[in-house]
Amino acid sequence: MPRNSALLAVCFCAGLIGALFSSLVAWLSGFWGITELAGVSLAPAFTLSWLYPRLVWGGIWGLVYFITVGSPRARCHWVRKGLCVSLLPSATQLFFIFPSQTTFGTLGLELGTLTPLFVIFFNLAWGLFTGVFTRLLWGRG
Repeated sequence: MPRNSALLAVCFCAGLIGALFSSLVAWLSGFWGITELAGVSLAPAFTLSWLYPRLVWGGIWGLVYFITVGSPRARCHWVRKGLCVSLLPSATQLFFIFPSQTTFGTLGLELGTLTPLFVIFFNLAWGLFTGVFTRLLWGRG
């Protein structure tokens, strides 16, 4: 398998793993009442129907992450690039998904005033873990 194809697969898998950890952070924030304490109605139930789409989208965003680390000269600062790329799913959620796919309005403000901060935080968790796991799975090569 050519090296770029292998890295593409690694980025998808790391994005999927990052989505798993991000989902755990989001669920634990709701389970422990952190989101409720902040006045935000984000407390998802940890079910397979909630988790699976998040994992698939995490992998797809991992393919977007590949654009930042795909060339051999760009294979550094893996975590920093993951954190930067995580702003794209945040913007998509806040400016496209919430207003057009749900009834929560732009930025999801119907869920609470601090909803954008939680969305950005959960996606930063995705970026952190995606960067870490891409680096771990890719190795020194």
